[in-house]
Amino acid sequence: VQLQASGGGLVQAGGSLRLSCTFSGFSFNMYGLGWFRQPPGKDREFVAAISWSGGSSQHADSVKGRFTISRDNDKSAVYLQMNNLKPEDTAVYYCAASRVGLAFTRADEYKTWGPGTQVTVSS
Repeated sequence: VQLQASGGGLVQAGGSLRLSCTFSGFSFNMYGLGWFRQPPGKDREFVAAISWSGGSSQHADSVKGRFTISRDNDKSAVYLQMNNLKPEDTAVYYCAASRVGLAFTRADEYKTWGPGTQVTVSS
């Protein structure tokens, strides 16, 4: 089982980025997927999650209306479209997978994690 996130980088406030996370080694379309982030000097926090079918999703209040999680089961990928980025969005972003298949908001519900990708938003 491997997860690989990409798409991070440096962007100015108000800009956009699209994070991607690809999966290999398991039945991707049975898993719930999540994005979490860890800002500098802070704990990891929930960003967004989506159920196995894509029919249910959740977003943290801090990103609602700006970020959108989606998935493509044919490509075994999950995405995080981030618009109107703010300096406080600066963090290492992680994708994670849960065999249960639901859109969990708690990090401890996810047993499989990928390496993070850095997102830096300049003011």
